[in-house]
Amino acid sequence: MKLALNEQAQQLPILALGAWFKHASCLLETDGAAFGPNLGDLDNADACRRVAPAAEALIAQAGGPLRAIAHDLHPDFHSTRVATELAARLGVPAIGVQHHHAHVGAVLAEHGRFNARPVLGLALDGVGLGTDGEAWGGELLWVAGSEFVRLGHLRPLHLPGGDRAAREPWRMAAALLHACGRGDEIPHRFAHQPAAAMLGHVLARPALSPATSSLGRHFDAAAGLLGICEVMQMEAEAAIALEQLASRASAPAVARTDWQLKTRSTADGGATQGVQPETPPKGITLELDLHPLLLRLADEHDAVRGAARFQATLAAALADWVAAGRQLTGCDTVVLSGGCLHNRLLSEALHASLPASSLQVLGARQLSPGDAGLALGQAWVAMHHLAAKET
Repeated sequence: MKLALNEQAQQLPILALGAWFKHASCLLETDGAAFGPNLGDLDNADACRRVAPAAEALIAQAGGPLRAIAHDLHPDFHSTRVATELAARLGVPAIGVQHHHAHVGAVLAEHGRFNARPVLGLALDGVGLGTDGEAWGGELLWVAGSEFVRLGHLRPLHLPGGDRAAREPWRMAAALLHACGRGDEIPHRFAHQPAAAMLGHVLARPALSPATSSLGRHFDAAAGLLGICEVMQMEAEAAIALEQLASRASAPAVARTDWQLKTRSTADGGATQGVQPETPPKGITLELDLHPLLLRLADEHDAVRGAARFQATLAAALADWVAAGRQLTGCDTVVLSGGCLHNRLLSEALHASLPASSLQVLGARQLSPGDAGLALGQAWVAMHHLAAKET
């Protein structure tokens, strides 16, 4: 991939090792970016064994000594371990990059935006470790080079049974019902699921039901509530089925009551509003609550109509969220990133609606919006990190 990087030559080359899903390393140099092979998910020994050799092959083709090696914040990823071991051996910094910060950086790099001008980043995916140790995945960020602020997030859903809930959409549907005071419906609504009778007890125990802001899990909850998919046999099966059903119906009228945008003051105080884009906003969190939409789906008997309502309302709610972020920050550019942007209906709706607010909209073009292109964003952030240390 050809990129104009001459002004950043002193911070390059940088190697980045991606994350867990759809792993591919990336070498960022002054004349462009080169990706290693996509090794798939690092959930098996064969894929893990190939990470270090693929990284070494990229190092061998670098035009000079590496300046740094970037990696995901998650300490248990095999890619993180390889990155830190390589960095120690080569005597260069290992730079951890928050997952969604990297998603935004990847799109900016693809568009040739290598300056640190602040932008809004809408990062929508299944999961990425946040700086607070929680599972993020529906994030509105303020991004300026190596800096980012979590402006907002989706109202969290709980994951009953932890990672298992990411494979069984009925559990996410049950989590929504429980959160809305309708947990007594779980045993009979999902009577054919052996764990349904006890899931309320699981949801009552935070250690067994960690919270997540993931948009991917909201798709799962919608599919579970509509009876489209209760247990997945392949990745993103529920979200794909939801999109396919929605495409069979005309977009319904959107009800503004199907979401809530809540502005909260955070613990650090000193909230600032309407600031210049160059100034990081402080003390305010914009929480987008999609529980009303999901609760409406719980009472919907037509799955096609429900799927169409979910898609149309989600796009409208996200656009409303971005508009609030723009008012808070003054940013005039929004970056759309994350695996949920593989959803064509959602991506097209956002690209159509956001420019009407006089926002420049940047999305993935040749690269995947998901984790396959993540390493480029890690390298982009690491480059700015080195530049900031040298000023």
